[in-house]
Amino acid sequence: MTERTTETEITFMHPFHLESLSEPLEAGTYRLVADEELIEGLSFTAYRRVATHLEIPAISVTVNRRQFLQVSQEEIDAALASDGTGSGVARIV
Repeated sequence: MTERTTETEITFMHPFHLESLSEPLEAGTYRLVADEELIEGLSFTAYRRVATHLEIPAISVTVNRRQFLQVSQEEIDAALASDGTGSGVARIV
């Protein structure tokens, strides 16, 4: 099975909350990593998302170790909508 990983940077203008964390995360730009697998048997190339991870803390924070928090795309979309930034996608790397 063929897999691919896509990294996207998303920006929050305000602190935001995710269900799996007890404390809100600070405003800033975060790296969102999506793992996808090839859907086989189609006459065209298509991928299905199998995992989404948010790298914490924000990219601008200097730390010795970063963590990847598994999140759903729906939760990220809801957090971005609450933040008022819409899609929040800054760029695809």
